[in-house]
Amino acid sequence: MSRLTAGSKMPEFSYETPFSKKENLSDAVKKVKGKTAVVFLRYYGCTLCQFDIHNYIKGYDEIKRTGGQLLVVLQSDPCLVYEQIKDRSVPFEIICDKAQKLYREFDISPAEAMENMIDAKGKEKIAQAAAEGFKHGEYEGNELQLPAVFIMDAERNLEYVHYSETASDVPTVTELKELLK
Repeated sequence: MSRLTAGSKMPEFSYETPFSKKENLSDAVKKVKGKTAVVFLRYYGCTLCQFDIHNYIKGYDEIKRTGGQLLVVLQSDPCLVYEQIKDRSVPFEIICDKAQKLYREFDISPAEAMENMIDAKGKEKIAQAAAEGFKHGEYEGNELQLPAVFIMDAERNLEYVHYSETASDVPTVTELKELLK
Protein backbone atom coordinates (compact mmCIF):
# COMPACT_ATOMS: atom_id res chain seq x y z
CA MET A 1 0.00 0.00 0.00
CA SER A 2 1.12 3.56 -0.51
CA ARG A 3 1.55 6.11 2.23
CA LEU A 4 -1.54 7.63 3.77
CA THR A 5 -2.25 11.33 3.37
CA ALA A 6 -4.33 13.91 5.21
CA GLY A 7 -7.80 14.04 3.67
CA SER A 8 -7.89 10.30 2.98
CA LYS A 9 -9.61 7.68 5.12
CA MET A 10 -7.69 5.51 7.54
CA PRO A 11 -8.30 1.92 6.45
CA GLU A 12 -10.19 -0.29 8.87
CA PHE A 13 -8.07 -2.83 10.70
CA SER A 14 -8.41 -5.36 13.50
CA TYR A 15 -5.86 -5.55 16.25
CA GLU A 16 -4.74 -7.27 19.40
CA THR A 17 -3.84 -5.64 22.70
CA PRO A 18 -2.15 -7.19 25.74
CA PHE A 19 -5.67 -7.62 27.18
CA SER A 20 -7.82 -8.41 24.14
CA LYS A 21 -7.47 -10.69 21.12
CA LYS A 22 -9.71 -8.85 18.66
CA GLU A 23 -10.59 -5.17 18.50
CA ASN A 24 -11.18 -2.99 15.47
CA LEU A 25 -10.35 0.60 14.69
CA SER A 26 -13.87 1.71 13.73
CA ASP A 27 -15.17 0.74 17.17
CA ALA A 28 -12.23 2.37 18.93
CA VAL A 29 -12.62 5.77 17.23
CA LYS A 30 -16.31 5.89 18.15
CA LYS A 31 -15.55 5.56 21.88
CA VAL A 32 -14.82 9.29 22.12
CA LYS A 33 -16.49 12.46 20.85
CA GLY A 34 -13.23 13.91 19.65
CA LYS A 35 -10.36 12.77 17.48
CA THR A 36 -8.18 9.69 17.77
CA ALA A 37 -4.40 9.72 17.53
CA VAL A 38 -2.74 6.51 16.41
CA VAL A 39 0.96 6.76 17.23
CA PHE A 40 3.18 4.04 15.80
CA LEU A 41 6.28 3.62 17.94
CA ARG A 42 8.93 0.91 17.66
CA TYR A 43 8.71 -1.78 20.38
CA TYR A 44 8.23 -1.92 24.13
CA GLY A 45 11.89 -2.59 24.96
CA CYS A 46 13.06 0.54 23.09
CA THR A 47 14.22 3.15 25.61
CA LEU A 48 12.75 6.02 23.58
CA CYS A 49 9.42 4.19 23.27
CA GLN A 50 9.29 3.46 27.01
CA PHE A 51 9.98 7.13 27.68
CA ASP A 52 7.32 8.29 25.19
CA ILE A 53 4.74 5.88 26.67
CA HIS A 54 5.67 7.07 30.18
CA ASN A 55 5.13 10.70 29.14
CA TYR A 56 1.83 9.88 27.43
CA ILE A 57 0.66 8.14 30.61
CA LYS A 58 1.65 11.14 32.75
CA GLY A 59 -0.10 13.55 30.37
CA TYR A 60 -3.11 11.44 29.46
CA ASP A 61 -5.56 13.59 31.43
CA GLU A 62 -4.54 16.53 29.21
CA ILE A 63 -5.13 14.40 26.12
CA LYS A 64 -8.56 13.29 27.39
CA ARG A 65 -9.59 16.90 28.05
CA THR A 66 -9.50 17.45 24.27
CA GLY A 67 -12.32 14.92 23.95
CA GLY A 68 -9.93 12.70 22.03
CA GLN A 69 -7.89 9.60 22.69
CA LEU A 70 -4.57 7.95 21.98
CA LEU A 71 -3.81 4.49 20.62
CA VAL A 72 -0.16 3.39 20.56
CA VAL A 73 1.05 0.73 18.13
CA LEU A 74 4.15 -1.34 18.92
CA GLN A 75 5.81 -4.13 16.98
CA SER A 76 5.75 -6.09 20.24
CA ASP A 77 4.40 -9.42 21.36
CA PRO A 78 1.21 -8.84 23.39
CA CYS A 79 2.35 -11.38 26.01
CA LEU A 80 5.57 -9.45 26.58
CA VAL A 81 3.71 -6.14 26.92
CA TYR A 82 1.17 -7.79 29.24
CA GLU A 83 3.99 -8.86 31.56
CA GLN A 84 5.14 -5.23 31.73
CA ILE A 85 1.71 -3.65 32.28
CA LYS A 86 -0.47 -6.41 33.71
CA ASP A 87 -1.70 -3.99 36.36
CA ARG A 88 -3.43 -2.08 33.50
CA SER A 89 -1.71 1.15 34.52
CA VAL A 90 -1.68 2.39 30.92
CA PRO A 91 -4.80 4.53 30.35
CA PHE A 92 -4.80 4.04 26.56
CA GLU A 93 -4.76 1.01 24.32
CA ILE A 94 -1.49 -0.48 23.17
CA ILE A 95 -1.93 -2.23 19.86
CA CYS A 96 0.49 -5.10 19.40
CA ASP A 97 1.61 -5.68 15.81
CA LYS A 98 4.30 -8.29 16.30
CA ALA A 99 4.19 -9.33 12.61
CA GLN A 100 4.47 -5.64 11.57
CA LYS A 101 1.46 -6.01 9.27
CA LEU A 102 0.17 -2.49 9.98
CA TYR A 103 3.61 -0.94 9.54
CA ARG A 104 3.80 -2.51 6.08
CA GLU A 105 0.17 -1.77 5.20
CA PHE A 106 0.61 1.93 5.95
CA ASP A 107 4.11 2.06 4.43
CA ILE A 108 5.85 3.10 7.64
CA SER A 109 9.39 2.53 6.51
CA PRO A 110 12.41 1.65 8.61
CA ALA A 111 15.52 3.83 8.51
CA GLU A 112 18.18 2.86 6.01
CA ALA A 113 20.86 2.70 8.71
CA MET A 114 21.11 2.96 12.50
CA GLU A 115 23.11 6.18 12.33
CA ASN A 116 20.18 7.84 10.49
CA MET A 117 17.75 7.09 13.33
CA ILE A 118 19.05 9.31 16.10
CA ASP A 119 19.43 13.07 15.80
CA ALA A 120 20.28 15.68 18.46
CA LYS A 121 16.68 15.58 19.78
CA GLY A 122 16.92 11.79 20.04
CA LYS A 123 20.20 11.94 21.94
CA GLU A 124 18.68 14.45 24.35
CA LYS A 125 15.58 12.25 24.82
CA ILE A 126 17.75 9.17 25.47
CA ALA A 127 19.68 11.12 28.12
CA GLN A 128 16.40 12.25 29.76
CA ALA A 129 15.10 8.67 29.69
CA ALA A 130 18.30 7.33 31.25
CA ALA A 131 18.18 10.04 33.94
CA GLU A 132 14.65 8.85 34.81
CA GLY A 133 15.85 5.24 35.06
CA PHE A 134 14.66 3.82 31.74
CA LYS A 135 16.83 1.03 30.32
CA HIS A 136 16.70 -0.82 27.05
CA GLY A 137 14.67 -4.01 27.27
CA GLU A 138 14.12 -6.92 24.94
CA TYR A 139 14.67 -6.32 21.23
CA GLU A 140 11.65 -7.01 19.02
CA GLY A 141 10.69 -6.50 15.41
CA ASN A 142 12.73 -4.37 13.07
CA GLU A 143 15.35 -2.44 15.04
CA LEU A 144 15.43 0.22 12.31
CA GLN A 145 11.66 0.83 12.38
CA LEU A 146 10.64 4.49 12.38
CA PRO A 147 7.50 5.95 14.00
CA ALA A 148 4.45 7.55 12.39
CA VAL A 149 1.44 9.52 13.64
CA PHE A 150 -2.13 9.58 12.31
CA ILE A 151 -4.94 11.78 13.68
CA MET A 152 -8.50 10.99 12.57
CA ASP A 153 -12.11 11.80 13.31
CA ALA A 154 -14.83 9.29 14.29
CA GLU A 155 -15.34 8.34 10.62
CA ARG A 156 -11.58 7.64 10.29
CA ASN A 157 -11.01 10.68 8.07
CA LEU A 158 -7.35 11.56 8.44
CA GLU A 159 -6.73 15.14 9.52
CA TYR A 160 -3.00 14.81 10.23
CA VAL A 161 -0.41 12.38 8.91
CA HIS A 162 3.27 12.35 9.83
CA TYR A 163 5.88 9.78 8.81
CA SER A 164 8.90 10.25 11.09
CA GLU A 165 12.46 10.55 9.88
CA THR A 166 14.09 9.68 13.22
CA ALA A 167 13.22 7.39 16.14
CA SER A 168 12.46 10.33 18.44
CA ASP A 169 10.20 12.21 16.00
CA VAL A 170 6.84 11.77 17.76
CA PRO A 171 4.65 14.46 19.31
CA THR A 172 5.00 15.43 22.94
CA VAL A 173 1.87 15.46 25.10
CA THR A 174 1.53 19.21 24.48
CA GLU A 175 1.88 18.77 20.72
CA LEU A 176 -0.53 15.82 20.70
CA LYS A 177 -3.06 17.82 22.70
CA GLU A 178 -2.95 20.58 20.07
CA LEU A 179 -3.35 18.07 17.23
CA LEU A 180 -6.40 16.55 18.91
CA LYS A 181 -8.24 19.90 19.37
